[in-house]
Amino acid sequence: MNSNSMTVKDFILSEVPDWDDEVVASARFKAFSGQRSDWQSKFLFWRDLIIKIARHFGLFIIRPSEVKNDWFNREGLTPLCIDHVLFLMYSEGDITRTADLVDPTSGRLSQLFRKVSNLIIKPTTTQETISEEPFILTTLLKDKAAEVIRLISESHWNSSCIVTMKKFQEVCGGPDEKSAILRYLAGCGKAQYISVRKKELVEGIKISLSTSALSSISNLDYDVLHLIWTIERLQQQLDVIDQSYALSRKSALASLQSGNRNLALRYAREMKLATQSREKCSSLLNRVEEVLGVIADAESTKKVSEAMELGARAMKENKISAEEVDVCLRDIQESIDSQKEVEKALGRSLSYTDFEEDIEKEFKSLELAVGNETGVPEPGNAFTDREGKETSEATEFINDAFSNLKLSDDLGESKLEKESKISEMEAA
Repeated sequence: MNSNSMTVKDFILSEVPDWDDEVVASARFKAFSGQRSDWQSKFLFWRDLIIKIARHFGLFIIRPSEVKNDWFNREGLTPLCIDHVLFLMYSEGDITRTADLVDPTSGRLSQLFRKVSNLIIKPTTTQETISEEPFILTTLLKDKAAEVIRLISESHWNSSCIVTMKKFQEVCGGPDEKSAILRYLAGCGKAQYISVRKKELVEGIKISLSTSALSSISNLDYDVLHLIWTIERLQQQLDVIDQSYALSRKSALASLQSGNRNLALRYAREMKLATQSREKCSSLLNRVEEVLGVIADAESTKKVSEAMELGARAMKENKISAEEVDVCLRDIQESIDSQKEVEKALGRSLSYTDFEEDIEKEFKSLELAVGNETGVPEPGNAFTDREGKETSEATEFINDAFSNLKLSDDLGESKLEKESKISEMEAA
């Protein structure tokens, strides 16, 4: 805690250069008095500093005592205005309490009763209650919830998924963080709590990984949760078996080195039992994963069939036959293929780089042609000639050649357009 406190103090010193200024610190540490306009700037200073520290250290749940006594403790002096600052932050929505967020694990009837009671009797909050309970920084809670959804979505490709409560807690970073994030996501309609009791209580969460609304809980979701929980338990068992096998192997090798053959045989038997247990556990794990795979394939097939059903319904409502749809699809595909051919041709022939390279090649070929016909050296040698002789005939030839290369936005006019313009000039 002390090292973390020192780290926070180092961060404060980097953010607030005049932190150790006695005159400035004395003014900042005083309690607020008078009108709000008198201490508005001090309130904004403390609020922004609290948020900066929390964001830098990845915190969104903070205890007021930690803020007051650890973060801002200057040689035993603590800010007298911190309680007031936290109360104003709570009033303006910058922070909230875990108790203010609806607990999705309490049941729908309890949640409904809580909402109605809050509407009828608005709970009173004072500076004393704010200074005692942990508070949640609202902005950082939203960021953390978005990060949790992103991490979960990396291992799931559907628009929604089901995870066990243990897995969710690991992603969130702890039980307090899990509770706050779960309450927030449930309040936003992005998560629903699931529980099923077999031999023991299994808890999980159904989470929406997209912007679409979360579908209601189905009977299949309870079975999926139990299967996922079973996979995690089997994986844990495999890890325990692997550790036991490694320990037995190490002990067997040590026994052989010490010459205790009987003890080595005993450890070898334990290794054999561990190997057999692992095979059975792996076989069961594969079977459960296969069942989950079948369920996932069935859900995908269901979505495809639902899409086909919607398409058939739309065709029926708009009185469109299957032949008309087929013809329309063929026309669209032909248009797409034609467009791709055009884009490919344009990309191949009208590329600016290619066009520039062609011009440069043409220029070099003209230079060589002029040099061969007039006996004039190449441009590089001509410029280095001490006498500075220039071939006016070569220059005029190049100028005439390039004057005929008229470069426009449409890459030159066609020969037919030039001939028509010449005929119009002659007629005039």
